[in-house]
Amino acid sequence: MYLKIALKFLLFSVATVFVLAAFYLLISFILSKIQVSGELTTKKEVEIYIQSNGVHTDIVMPVKSSQIDWSKEIKYSHTKSADSSAQYVGMGWGDKGFYLDTPNWSDLKASVAFNAAFGLSTTAIHATFYNKVIENDLCVRIVISQDQYAKLIAYITKSFKKTNDGHFIVVETDANYGNTDAFYEAIGSYSLFYTCNTWTNEGLKVAGQKACLWTPFDSSILALYQ
Repeated sequence: MYLKIALKFLLFSVATVFVLAAFYLLISFILSKIQVSGELTTKKEVEIYIQSNGVHTDIVMPVKSSQIDWSKEIKYSHTKSADSSAQYVGMGWGDKGFYLDTPNWSDLKASVAFNAAFGLSTTAIHATFYNKVIENDLCVRIVISQDQYAKLIAYITKSFKKTNDGHFIVVETDANYGNTDAFYEAIGSYSLFYTCNTWTNEGLKVAGQKACLWTPFDSSILALYQ
């Protein structure tokens, strides 16, 4: 009798998980197809890129411009190569556990996935320097105005956790993905409902660009510009 009850409970639990997952994917699909229109008039002044690794998106910007020099806080010396010739810097926000403990999907631990899904861990910003950025299926170019870029700068800057005197906090780690990247402490909570791609999508809204009403996925963002 107890075995029968346990089996029914297990089947009910599995069915519930599948129903919730299906509902999540359905809502994600519907809301990602609803486009938030960008501003009608946009001066073509600053080149930025939305770049994906197939799962996660970064916002790539000039390292230095008349409005900001990102290298004053995201220092070349924070990377292994310390190459100061890089012209672009990409930034992505996400779950700190994913960033530092999961260099490959095969390294993913159930505890890390659970904490990330339900907003139980801290967040970080991953910054990567580039000498050049190449447009392709996973990287789209957007040209925005200086006013729009100023709004984007403010949005990204607010995502960094800062010291009392206002400086970004670098994460001291050996978990870098290469020779040109570094991690920084961030604010906010990652979850199924606010992912790395949601962060990018919100940044596009702030900058007056085309965006999804809501999306947790990279493909929905890229599709708007292809």
